[in-house]
Amino acid sequence: MRRGACAIAAVAVVIGIAGTACSNSDSKSGTGSASPASSAAPVATDKLPGLVPTPANSQETKGPNNIADGGIHLFFKVDGPPNDVMTAYKAALQDKGWSVTTMVTSGGDGGGGATYTGTKDSAYGVFDGGGYNTNTFLDVCVWPAKPENPTCSRGDR
Repeated sequence: MRRGACAIAAVAVVIGIAGTACSNSDSKSGTGSASPASSAAPVATDKLPGLVPTPANSQETKGPNNIADGGIHLFFKVDGPPNDVMTAYKAALQDKGWSVTTMVTSGGDGGGGATYTGTKDSAYGVFDGGGYNTNTFLDVCVWPAKPENPTCSRGDR
């Protein structure tokens, strides 16, 4: 297999893994139950967009769209290499007061990405991004409190 093909295959594997963790399984129904991530009162749904930083060099933004359990979904298309964009986005989240955990990262030959989860007070978020060369696609899902099944779909692109 050529080196470029290996990189593309690696990105596809990561997207598949992140897609499993962030699939669209029933994301628009209200069937899941929320359990607070902390003892703080849940964040009001109308305050959720203000918790989400917009990535630097964003070329396109969609949302916020309502998802299950009172959450929101946002999509960003960003001009920049995926690893650089996701590293900068993690720092932006931390600058906004998020406590961030890295779930998965990948990279090589211009492709890659990362999936993070995070908490800010009682709010819970899933931040899933990746791409190739200078195209990075970032899906963000944030809830007032951690839902039982925090799935973050890749949205309508």
